[in-house]
Amino acid sequence: MPKQDENALPINRAITAPQVRLVGDNVPEQGIYPLSKALALAEELELDLVEISAKADPPVCKILDYQKYLYQQRKKAKEMKANAAKIVIKEIRFGPNTDEHDFQFKLKHAQGFLQEGSKVKASIFFRGRSIMFAEQGEKQLLRFAVELEEFGRAENMPVLEGKRMTMMIAPVKKK
Repeated sequence: MPKQDENALPINRAITAPQVRLVGDNVPEQGIYPLSKALALAEELELDLVEISAKADPPVCKILDYQKYLYQQRKKAKEMKANAAKIVIKEIRFGPNTDEHDFQFKLKHAQGFLQEGSKVKASIFFRGRSIMFAEQGEKQLLRFAVELEEFGRAENMPVLEGKRMTMMIAPVKKK
């Protein structure tokens, strides 16, 4: 038995309504028909009667080639997926006591990532007792966000999760 598509539409004999509204190109005259006459029209054209909208009263049906319709739906879905923006997240990690040169070095990398359209996840790792410098780590992340202001904007304030403090920075849309 072929597997059922979760968004499969009722076709031909699977339609249960006594009357249907026929629309579309293959219908000689659009309007309300008894189900038997609609099925006869579809058979005459060697096509399928497909229920497009079951919620309408009477249900709306089209006469079309169902396999071709499914193929076109899959093709559209594939195109939509291909055109969807792919979000890449780059992570930059440093400690709460990172010195100025290392900070500037990581800042340059973050600028590059934001310019190419990637999101940046800035993380500060606290090892051992360095968790006592959580406030200093937060200041460093806020400074990082301020320095990157022209390239991206902070999506959230620094969040402490266990021994790691993170902050997401999204690229600014170019006009």
